[in-house]
Amino acid sequence: MANEEKEKSLNFIEEIVENDLSSGKHKSILTRFPPEPNGYLHIGHAKSICLNFGLAESYGGKTNLRFDDTNPVTEDTEYVDSIKEDVKWLGFDWASEHYASDYFDTLYEYAEKLINLGLAYVDDSNSEELAAQKGTPTTPGTNSPFRDRSIEENLTLFREMREGKHEEGSKALRAKIDMASTNMLMRDPIIYRIKFAKHHRTGDKWCIYPMYDLAHGQSDSIEEITHSVCTLEFVAHRELYDWFIAKLEIFPSKQYEFARLNLGYTLMSKRKLRLLVEENHVNGWDDPRMPTISGLRRRGYTPKSIRDFCDRIGIAKRDNMIDASLLEFFIKDHLNKISSRVMAVTDPLKVTITNFPEGQTEDCEIDNNPEDENSGSRMVPFDREIFIEKSDFLEEAPKKYFRLKPGGVVRLKGAYIIQCDDIVKDENGEVIELKCSFIENSKSGQDTSGVKCKGVIHWVSQKNNVPLELRVYDRLFKEEDVAGYDGDFRDILNENSLEVLKAYGEPSLKDAKLDDKFQFIRKGYYVLDKDSTENQIIFNQTVGMRDSWKKN
Repeated sequence: MANEEKEKSLNFIEEIVENDLSSGKHKSILTRFPPEPNGYLHIGHAKSICLNFGLAESYGGKTNLRFDDTNPVTEDTEYVDSIKEDVKWLGFDWASEHYASDYFDTLYEYAEKLINLGLAYVDDSNSEELAAQKGTPTTPGTNSPFRDRSIEENLTLFREMREGKHEEGSKALRAKIDMASTNMLMRDPIIYRIKFAKHHRTGDKWCIYPMYDLAHGQSDSIEEITHSVCTLEFVAHRELYDWFIAKLEIFPSKQYEFARLNLGYTLMSKRKLRLLVEENHVNGWDDPRMPTISGLRRRGYTPKSIRDFCDRIGIAKRDNMIDASLLEFFIKDHLNKISSRVMAVTDPLKVTITNFPEGQTEDCEIDNNPEDENSGSRMVPFDREIFIEKSDFLEEAPKKYFRLKPGGVVRLKGAYIIQCDDIVKDENGEVIELKCSFIENSKSGQDTSGVKCKGVIHWVSQKNNVPLELRVYDRLFKEEDVAGYDGDFRDILNENSLEVLKAYGEPSLKDAKLDDKFQFIRKGYYVLDKDSTENQIIFNQTVGMRDSWKKN
């Protein structure tokens, strides 16, 4: 049972669960996460995963993973495998793994039962005729001319459909409900259609497939799901969900709806995300700009940051837009605690330490993470010639400029205080080198120089460094409300969503592994990309040090 603190802030679904358990309606709860394997999961699915699995965990229940694989045209085992990987990566495990296709024989029997009850019929209408029969939200529909076929004729035709004796689109099985219903979904919905397509699990066994509304609720009932939790777009489906269960007299699973996740500047449609992949607007489903869980993982997001984000936004009954900066907040908060601080220079300016002996290298000890006292430290080589960022030097600096300037001093992170003594320029007047001197006895952790210095900058050795490629990401879309955009969503793609930078990193980055998290000091959080090789080390920026999601 939920603890006292949780009881003070129950969401409406938790209230329902607690009432069901306390009243004895259910001895335990069983939820399910039922994705269609027609694409990769995205951040919106993460909210549903966290809700279904988290709800069961909170109340000592279990969760099934069930693949809604009723459309063989769009589904693939690649997507099944990716979904299982994503759920496990988020930190959850399922009680049982099921597929809607496991129940095809049972669902077929349910369909025949509906026919025998006079509650389903085979319709020969084409798509245009079906649309015309539906009517409008304000005008009732009209009955199909095939609605009054006899039970015997409907059974014969339906069995012929199963045997492949009719062409795709020539016939469909419809539930016989009410063509005047104010709920358009109750106006004799199609529950089986003909599709001559090989299924990723059942092969060519079937050429008719159940529609979502028949397969979904009945699969819940077969598994005896106590709380079928889905997003608000399925509110209108609940009446049909309940109708099938009542007419078939099967286990009374119940559907409950919550607000889906709408995240600013983010696309939450698998169909449209697939178009981005197929049309090469992005580099695959796991492109770090994609809102897919695999894309977020490749970008360096952690399971904890996503779970914390989903927990913070909570479960609501109304849709609303979540600011994308909130997701960044949670990944920054987590990475700040677990990331090693390292140094990399992207826009190098050479600095020669004139009073440091030529050919000599000295190790400088730098803490891996000041937020974690157990993270240890590492040695970074320091020598006569180093690189700093060009932006860390100003020839004409304002009074309160605490980085490097002519005659000024600055501390090199983990190393010495240096003073700028001279400037070297090219024929165009561009500063190409600084001549500096280090202050004796000013080394970090051993400073007895007495020199006061307010500024600290990062650096790398010119001789002992690792060439890097940094991929820096911006929002994928230029409009905050992508779903509400009137035109083609591809028209609002951000052409500047990826910037590739060359950089020089400290030598320790040669040993980076895919799961390692790094804060590139003063730049942002980075993770090694899977495209990296021994000769080309690539890092993806997870998030910058500053809020990159401020509205323009």
